[in-house]
Amino acid sequence: MSRTQTFRAGVRKGVPFAVVGFVLSMSFGVLALQAGFTPLQAIVTSALVFAGSAQFTAVSVFAAGGGVGPAVAAAALMHGRFLAMGVAFAPSLPGGAARRAAQGQTVVDASWAMANRGDGTFDRWLLFGATAPQYLTWVSGTVVGALTGDLIGDPDRWGLDVIYPTFFLALLIGEVKRGGLPMVVALLGAVVALALVPVTPPGVPILAAGVAALLGLRR
Repeated sequence: MSRTQTFRAGVRKGVPFAVVGFVLSMSFGVLALQAGFTPLQAIVTSALVFAGSAQFTAVSVFAAGGGVGPAVAAAALMHGRFLAMGVAFAPSLPGGAARRAAQGQTVVDASWAMANRGDGTFDRWLLFGATAPQYLTWVSGTVVGALTGDLIGDPDRWGLDVIYPTFFLALLIGEVKRGGLPMVVALLGAVVALALVPVTPPGVPILAAGVAALLGLRR
């Protein structure tokens, strides 16, 4: 397929995740207001950061009375997994360092997983297409949540708190279905993360689970 066709295919594949992202970001907008953000601050955060787990983590720290430093540190821990994802994706990106870094900004969990060809390479145009609708709904969902937070109230009472873990479980199942080494890595990472969640600070289980990806170096 041409680049345009691949991009459009990515957009179609990204739509279901974009719908989920809208609900999640709406929840973020509400929680950000409760943590002391203004509506504009919540919206700008989603537009610039575009990272669900990092944003929710930072908001939790702020809500608990923490400052900017602890919030940023906690968010960075939560997104440590992107180090491994970036290393895997980098060989599929053309151009110099600046161009590759710009393209890397489009990496999100679902798009990265969908663009994985299973042979160590990634379809970057499929990833770009899949990320486009997710970005639009992430920002628009935050707008809705930030502007209607008083009407929505506590997001947990609507069951929104279960969407995020369900989202990542769906990605994990997709990797397990590949079989072979991806299945081994996915299952090992899940076991490591689940074992550490009760005994370590937020973010540490994600970093430790990412070590499972080093099994891919055997190739």
